[in-house]
Order: sequence, then structure tokens, then C-alpha cells
Amino acid sequence: MDLDVDYATALLAAVVLGVGFVLQQYSAEQEPESRFLRLRILTDLLRKPRWLLGIACMIVGYVLVAWSIDHLELTVVEPLLTTYLIWALVLAVPISRQPVKVSEVTGALILIGGVTLISLSRSTTPVGLSFGSLSHWYAAAIIAGIAFAAVAIGHRRQGQVRATLTGTAAGLVFGIQDALTRQTLQGLQGHSWTVLFSTWSAYALVGAGILGIWLMQNAFSAAPLHASLPAIAAGEPLAGIALGIVVFGDRVQITPGMLAIEAGGIAALIVGVIAVARSSAFSGLRKITDVIPRTPDIHPPGTRTPRSRTPRSADGASSAAPVNGMFRDAPAARKFSRPAHRRQVQDSPSAGDGL
Repeated sequence: MDLDVDYATALLAAVVLGVGFVLQQYSAEQEPESRFLRLRILTDLLRKPRWLLGIACMIVGYVLVAWSIDHLELTVVEPLLTTYLIWALVLAVPISRQPVKVSEVTGALILIGGVTLISLSRSTTPVGLSFGSLSHWYAAAIIAGIAFAAVAIGHRRQGQVRATLTGTAAGLVFGIQDALTRQTLQGLQGHSWTVLFSTWSAYALVGAGILGIWLMQNAFSAAPLHASLPAIAAGEPLAGIALGIVVFGDRVQITPGMLAIEAGGIAALIVGVIAVARSSAFSGLRKITDVIPRTPDIHPPGTRTPRSRTPRSADGASSAAPVNGMFRDAPAARKFSRPAHRRQVQDSPSAGDGL
């Protein structure tokens, strides 16, 4: 019974994370390109209720992730968590009003299968390394360097390439965050939660979380969700598995069969990312966000309105009258000009009566 609850918790975490990612991207994509890789993007998003709701969902999701990591093996948690890609796809369908295609769901399932195959190729049984030893965290620095290189290259690109590279960097940082979560939970065993204030991994966990969120919002703002979320979904477990091997002593079984499984898992990751990247439901979110900011603006900034182009009479009054709330230059509107109207009034029999 407890095992069923643990599985359900991991799946619930994936659902909540998927909802949170879609809500965040819906708001972040409205940010101008000039905000890319600037802290201003976070200060702007903090004023958007929809984005705050997405962050709240993400926080709840990662709390559930921490519970899952503490109660299940990572080889089980990681495949279950990557299902957030499917839940995000399902949520994006009603928002974007684009139908979901079988190929898109198939791609997401292939990606999840790839994560599963890679996870099955290792064991979480330590092989003598000190659990979470600080001397082995150089692997996190290498992964962080790869993430930095991806962001630097993405900064010189545009559109989907920028979003994919920045999303990959965010996924790698989230993978480091997962490893730090494991380290922090291990340090909490048998101790009060106040020990967190004296644990280096707790502070590093907060820093990695903030950095990952910032990178993810930049990826979301660069292109539709299909360009960044699959890269995040692929990068996070790869970084987590690598750190599990180097830092925590997880074993990798090097046999012909296991090597074939690992190769199949990597190939499935690539195929799954490409398949989901073509999702019309995710790309449809951009069409909505492109329309919403321009809806209140009847006349684009910097252009002269029709009112300023209407001819004026000798006394400076406009020669056009409003038609359905708009000033138009059509010839049919000019016959109602004030000079003509005044001539009609002056020529009428009642003109001298002061009516």
C-alpha cells in the first residue's frame, strides 16, 4: 500500500510540474527579446498572476519530487517524473486550441522510454564512495560548464535554437538540483530540519533552483514550449544519472546487453525530443501570446491615427464626423462636414429664430 502511495506521489508531481511549466511559458513568452538573459525578466514576471500560479505549481511539484526521491529509487523516480512532458502537452491542447497528434504523444512516450532504459542500466547501490562526498562534486562543475557553453551559444542564436540550447542548460542545472536534493535529504536523516542552516548542500540547492528557474524562463521566452521543454526533460535526468554515478557511487553495469540498452536509451531521447518539438499544440501557444498584447492597441505606436489625417476647415475644425466610433476619410463621411451643416442651418427658415 505504501509503495502505491509513493508511485502515485511521483505521478502527481509530474502532473503538477507539467501544469506549472505551461503556465510559466504562457506568461514568459510575452516578454520582449531584450529581456533575454537579464534579471529584469524575473521582475517583470513577478507581476503576472498566471506566472506566479505556475511557480506555485512548480514548488509543490518539487516538494513532491523530494518526497519521491526519499521513498523510491531514482531509477523509478526519473522515468515517472519525465511524464510531465505528456501532461504539459495535454494541457497545451485546450489553451492553444490545437489538436494533439498521435506522433506527438508517441514521441513523448519514446522520450520517457529512453529515460527508463538509461536508468535501468545502473544500480543505486554504493560501491565504496563516500555518500555525497564533496571531493566528487567536480562532476557538477563540469556539467555547469556545459550548461554555460550552451547558454553562451544560444545567446548568439535566435528562435528555437536559442530556446533549445537554453532549455538544455536549464535541464542540466535541474539535474544538479536533483543531486543536491538527494545530498540534503541524506544529511537530514536522524537530524532536525534546523541542520539545514549549517549544511552547504541546502544553500547550493536553493542557488541551483533559482538559476534553473531563471534559465528556464529565458528559454520559454525565446520560442514556443515545444522548443525548450523536451530539452529540459532530456537534460535533467542525464545530469542526475551522471552525478549519481560519480558522486553517490551508483553502479553502471558494463556488459554488451547493458551497453545496448544505454545506446537505445540515448537514441530514444533524441527521437523523442525531435518528435515532441514538432507539436502543433505547443507552437499554438505562441499564436495566442502574440495576439494578446496587441489586442488593446487599435493603432500601433508611432503611427498617425485617421483623426490626424482628416482634412480641416478654415476654422480648424475637423471635416470628418465619427462613423461607428471611428473617424474615416471616406467621401461619404465628408458630406456631413461642419461647414456644409452650418450652411444648411443658415439657409433654413428657422435660422433667424435662434434654433
